[in-house]
Formats: sequence, structure tokens, C-alpha cells
Amino acid sequence: MLSLFKRITWADWLILAVLAGAVAYVGLRLEGTLNYTWRWELIPDYVIRYREDRQEWFANLLLQGLIATIRICIYASILAAFFGIILGVARCAENLTVRLLARTYLEVLRNIPPVVIIFIFFFFLSQQLIDALNMNAWAREIARGDNAGVWEFFFGDMRRFPSLVSGVLVLGLFQAAFVGEIVRAGIQSIPKGQFEAARAIGMSRFQEMRYIVMPQALRKVVPPMANQFISLIKDSSIISLISVQELTYKTVELVASTRLIFEAWLTTAAFYFILCFGLSLLFRRLERE
Repeated sequence: MLSLFKRITWADWLILAVLAGAVAYVGLRLEGTLNYTWRWELIPDYVIRYREDRQEWFANLLLQGLIATIRICIYASILAAFFGIILGVARCAENLTVRLLARTYLEVLRNIPPVVIIFIFFFFLSQQLIDALNMNAWAREIARGDNAGVWEFFFGDMRRFPSLVSGVLVLGLFQAAFVGEIVRAGIQSIPKGQFEAARAIGMSRFQEMRYIVMPQALRKVVPPMANQFISLIKDSSIISLISVQELTYKTVELVASTRLIFEAWLTTAAFYFILCFGLSLLFRRLERE
């Protein structure tokens, strides 16, 4: 920390002072123009609140949404990584049909607005799957069972489990297209001589990919994959449009019921920033090790 301050010159301090002045000016202008009454003292109760009747603390709207966002992003990232690796390998397959199918999926998802993709996946895939598996009745039965606590630890309120599944499927399949392109670039970055060497010693295509290509390619794609995971967290706000009760959805509920417009959205922005910036620092440290 001390070494960081030593590297800061007078020009850096001047720029920081100008930025601080600009922020203060904008804040004062907004204060006078909007005639808005700030009520920051109410926000902590909507993050975590103490219940007098039960004598315990419980997560309120914003913290519930943050926890739901973390759950959805973890499961969606696993799905996106799994499906994306398959797509990336398929993009480099020797079979023309497999390559075309994978490329079609990737190009369609990369060239259509995310909001449109979200609704298409929700109505034509996610909702159909939930109805076919009768997931609503199954989740309600678990919620009434004795082992509901274990399920709720991993998936939250089981009465909203179909909503969680919708969010994970939609977000995971959407992000898989971008992961697939990252994996494809990693595979194609491997020198052709290694492919030829693998075939020269009699390896099959599967063995070549498993033992030679993929171990090297996956090491190369770790940094862009980490960035894509951070992007997934930010993109998770889109699934609030299909009523998945993550952080953005809960913030809309809070604003509608309390009119804490600026306080709620600024708090939500801070949650997203802390989550994404914290992961960015973590991934940066892992890359150096």
C-alpha cells in the first residue's frame, strides 16, 4: 500500500481532485434539480432485518436477491462451461455437419439481442421443460417435506425452484455461445505440429483432443473464461424480465413498494460492483500464481 502511494505523482492527485470536484458538482446539481429526499437510513433494513417475534436476523429483499444471483450465476457458469466446451470442440471437428451445427448456434446467439434470446429460450425451452417434468408440483412437495432445509441451502426457496431452473438454463445456454468461441480460439492456438505429432504416433482424434490439445487449450483460455464469468454476473440482470427473482427483480419490487429509487438502485449497483470487482481481483491473483 505504501509503495502504491509513493508511485502517485502530483498529476495523479490533480486528476483525482478534478474528478472528486466533478462528482460533487453533479451531486449538488441533482440535489437542487430533483428535489429528492434521500432516505438512506431505510436501506439497511431491506438488506438484513431483525425479527422481534422470532428473535433472529433474516435476509430481506436485497440480500435475498443477491444470494439468488450468486446461486444462479454459479450453476449457469457450470452449464455454460460444459456446453461451451462441447461447442468449442464441435467448431473444430473434422465432420462438416457438426461444425456447421455448432457455428449456426454460435452465430445466431451472438447476433441476436440478448433480451430476444432470453424470451425465446424461456418460452420455447425452459418453460416447456418445466411443464414436461411437472417441476412445479415436485418442488412444492419438497418444500413441504422434512429435508427442505438441505434443498433450500443449495437452491433457495423450493417453491421458486422452477424460476431458478429457468434462469440457469436461459443464462447458461446464452453464455455457452461465447464460451464456445473462447474454447475454439484456444484449440486453434495450438501449433499444428502437435496435431501432426499426435497422429504420427497413432493417436485417435479423441485421444489427440483429450491428452494433447485440450490440456493446453484450457490453460490458455482461463483468463478470457474468467472475464466471461464476470460478464455472466452482469448479464444475469436480464433474466429479471422473465420474473426470475434475482437482485435486479428484487430491486424493482423494493422501488415499487417504497419509492426509494436512487437509494435502492445505487445499493444494487454497489452489490454488483463488489461482486464483479472482487472476482476480478481473485482471477487476477490466480493468473499470476
